[in-house]
Amino acid sequence: MEGEKRYISAEELKEHNKSGDLWISIQGKVYDVSEWAKKHPGGEIPLLNLAGQDVTDAFLAYHPGTAWQYLDKLFTGYHLKNFEVSEVSKDYRRLVSEFAKAGMFEKKGHVALFSLTAVALLFLVVLYGVLRCDSVWAHLGSAILLGLLWMQSAYVGHDSGHYQVMTSRGYNKLAQILSGNCLTGISIAWWKWTHNAHHIACNSLDHDPDLQHIPVFAVSSHFFTSLTSSFYGRTLNFDPLARFLVSYQHWTYYPVMIVARVNLFVQTFLLLFSNRSVPDRGFNIMGILVFWTWFPLLVSCLPNWPERIMFVLASFAVTSIQHVQFTLNHFSANVYVGLPTGNDWFEKQTSGTIDISCPSMMDWFFGGLQFQLEHHLFPRLPRCHLRKVSPLVRELCKKHKLPYRSLSFWEANKSTIRTLRTAALQARDLTNPAPKNLLWEAFNTHG
Repeated sequence: MEGEKRYISAEELKEHNKSGDLWISIQGKVYDVSEWAKKHPGGEIPLLNLAGQDVTDAFLAYHPGTAWQYLDKLFTGYHLKNFEVSEVSKDYRRLVSEFAKAGMFEKKGHVALFSLTAVALLFLVVLYGVLRCDSVWAHLGSAILLGLLWMQSAYVGHDSGHYQVMTSRGYNKLAQILSGNCLTGISIAWWKWTHNAHHIACNSLDHDPDLQHIPVFAVSSHFFTSLTSSFYGRTLNFDPLARFLVSYQHWTYYPVMIVARVNLFVQTFLLLFSNRSVPDRGFNIMGILVFWTWFPLLVSCLPNWPERIMFVLASFAVTSIQHVQFTLNHFSANVYVGLPTGNDWFEKQTSGTIDISCPSMMDWFFGGLQFQLEHHLFPRLPRCHLRKVSPLVRELCKKHKLPYRSLSFWEANKSTIRTLRTAALQARDLTNPAPKNLLWEAFNTHG
């Protein structure tokens, strides 16, 4: 019966790589997801980024076993000619299978319950400190706790966006809106939109939105050519203002991180009130309105403007630790220009990701995301398992001579600042930047 199969080549598959004509291959079988892409829970962008390719590894990473049942109706009848699986992918798929058989994707512990309880208690303490205490120190302590609350709430939103942390999909969506929109003021719809693209195109300068911070930051001199962002659909202009800001980015990095939430608030509003198709737009807007009701009211209860400013800045400063953490995971890792490719998906994740080493007692503080590579390889794996699988990932990387970088928080900060400083000095070369940039790229092996 083997001879009755119909085949297409990898080159023919690549021709179906655009919206409205979008084919992918999974384990050698070719599927037409042109219409499904519009309804895809993860959005159309991840599918477009891997369109016209075999996407087996990415499919296994992001989809539970129940997703396979939906593929049959999308099957084109074609199989991929000369389909081969690399040794790296074989080992990766073996790990996914072992984790699934052990039930690790379903065993979530009680992380969500503990986190939500902690967030609720922190919120009550913050309210008490602001409303019932007169001491400026109590108000400062409340601001610090609010910043910590925002961090923990963001981790709950992150977890619920990757896998179901509640007993049903409905409750899971409620947890997303509460922990994201209502408590932090950042839309879960915005987060999913950017985060899914980041995971698929990890550290692609023109496809990963988490690296596209022109005019404030540039992690590579490639941005000096005014790259076109495929995610935002616009040119990232490296104009005189961008050159000036980037020239001092290693000095402005931490101050910018303190007020980084303002940008997230703005991005949330830009998406929710745009013409883009936004899932659950109404619920997201309602959640944002809840935040922008309680937070300004809480700040207004402080006795004077100096304390109000102190409260906002202190809470932002504490939460900036989380913003710093996320940039440490990627800013100084390897970058590339162009679309990700399905046949080296594992390699791209290892190349573009850096872990932050810390004792296990700090796992709650970092939300498990200090194991960034493990999370990127197994995004559906509950955070309580990430430390357990870390040795297996390290071993697999060693076997295939792939990078596994785990730095202390201090060393990761130093590495990030070095990357920013390198690009900053390149940006200052106003006369003939190209030759020097190439030289610096060679010496720093970044990109």
